[in-house]
Amino acid sequence: QVQLVESGGGTVQAGNSLRLSCAASERIISNTYLMAWFRQAPGKEREFVAAIAWSGGITYYADSVKGRFTISRDIGKNTVNLQMNSLKPEDTATYHCAADRGAWGSPFLATHYFYWGQGTQVTVAS
Repeated sequence: QVQLVESGGGTVQAGNSLRLSCAASERIISNTYLMAWFRQAPGKEREFVAAIAWSGGITYYADSVKGRFTISRDIGKNTVNLQMNSLKPEDTATYHCAADRGAWGSPFLATHYFYWGQGTQVTVAS
């Protein structure tokens, strides 16, 4: 089965933390170079949050989350995690995990990624 499954969303007060996880099937992991998190708020376009190279661990972040969010991967569990600290109301969105198929491309563009999860809702109350 080829799938990405997110978990860990919820509702928190501003300033608090959440940790998202994305479990990837082996078929995805065996071919992927980059895995990423995107988010989409109602009425807005899908927005890049963070990405990580599965093999080398190189990371990329949107300016809006640098210093607050940390992306990591657990190779033994085939998961990618997003630790979100100092959450703000503007972080409220549905967060989607994504994986590419190993082709060269920009980690910041949604069009680069082939596999997508269903998403997990994050709501930050002020």
